[in-house]
Amino acid sequence: MGKLSELTGIDKATISRIINGKRNANIHHLQKFSNCLEVPLAELMEAAGYDIENKQKEKENDPLPNPDSIQDFLASFIMYDRKSFEKNIKQELLNYEKVVQTEEGHEVILKGFADKLKKLESEGPYINQLKHLFQRFRMKTGTVSEITIIGSALLYFIMPIDLIPDYMFPIGYLDDAVAVKFVINILYPKI
Repeated sequence: MGKLSELTGIDKATISRIINGKRNANIHHLQKFSNCLEVPLAELMEAAGYDIENKQKEKENDPLPNPDSIQDFLASFIMYDRKSFEKNIKQELLNYEKVVQTEEGHEVILKGFADKLKKLESEGPYINQLKHLFQRFRMKTGTVSEITIIGSALLYFIMPIDLIPDYMFPIGYLDDAVAVKFVINILYPKI
């Protein structure tokens, strides 16, 4: 447990509770375990009790999930622990800030943003906020700290695997929207 904690960054007590069945592993935990143990995320999700096969069949039969299934599915990821969910997103944003400061991170944002938007084929306030943030990042409008924070939100949006993976459309973009909201609140606290 100690080594797994060291490799994943997940508290040893949390790992112990998961192993002993006193706590369910959320998608954030499973993603880190997957990366560390080199086991496919879908395999770990299935082992943790997420009904991936039936969710996939539901998705194929009904292109728009009903609100109750969205709420149930989201609750299973967040585990009714909103503070922990938000804390994990903020931690991911901090991790991305380090990446933004590298040339590779900068290039991923500049090259990946348009591709991600194109893939979404969507419009609305959330997309407009993302476009605004991208323009500020690209034009370097703001302090170094602001550009770094903006870059972290853009990376969070671009990367397909995060707290709720993007392939779980539309739910997979909820955490991305929360990350953008955090950054908007930091940049524009009076709005």
